[in-house]
Amino acid sequence: MGVVLEADIKSVDGQVDGMTGTCAETVPVTIDLGFEEQFDDLYARAYGVAYQLLGRRSEAEDVAQETLARCFVRWRRVRGYAEAWVVRVAGNCAIDTWRRSSKVSGSVDPTAASTPTTPGPDPQRLDLHRALQGLSRRQREVLVLRFLADLSEADTAKALGCSVGSVKQHASRGLAALRNTAGLVWEETT
Repeated sequence: MGVVLEADIKSVDGQVDGMTGTCAETVPVTIDLGFEEQFDDLYARAYGVAYQLLGRRSEAEDVAQETLARCFVRWRRVRGYAEAWVVRVAGNCAIDTWRRSSKVSGSVDPTAASTPTTPGPDPQRLDLHRALQGLSRRQREVLVLRFLADLSEADTAKALGCSVGSVKQHASRGLAALRNTAGLVWEETT
C-alpha cells in the first residue's frame, strides 16, 4: 500500500530552469503507509522494553523515539519482522543509554555537594542489569525478548534468527544462571 506524490528534483546535470525557478524534472515518489499503520503498536513495544530496562519514563520515551526513527529509515528491509526488530533495537538502545549514564555518573566528583535533580535508579533494576550482564550475549538477548518484551518463543526465534528450540535452551540456561547468581525468581510464561 503506498501513495504516489509528485516531487520536484534537479535534473541529472544539476541545472535548474532559471525562468520559473522550478526544477527541470518531476519524479513520482512512493511512500509506504504500512509504517504509519503499525507505528502505535511498535512505539508501545519499544517503550515497554526501554522502560523495563531503564525504569525512567523520559529515557524510555527517548529510546522509543530513536528506535522508531531507525525503523522508519529501514522500513522496507524490516517490515516483515518489524515488531521483533523494534524490540531488539529498543533493548540495545536502552543498554547503550544505561552505559552512557553510568559513564557520566561515574565521572562526577563524589565529594561535590549537590542535590540530585532526579531520583536514582531502582535497586532492583540495578540488580537485574548486573545479573543480565553476567550472562552470555545470546542468553541475555533471549531473556530480554521473552520476559521483558513479552515476545513468544517463535517471535523471539525470528528476531534472533535461530530455532525455537535454541530459544528454549538459552532461556532455560539463562534463567538457571540468574537463579544461581542473583537469587532472582522469574515466573516463566508459556
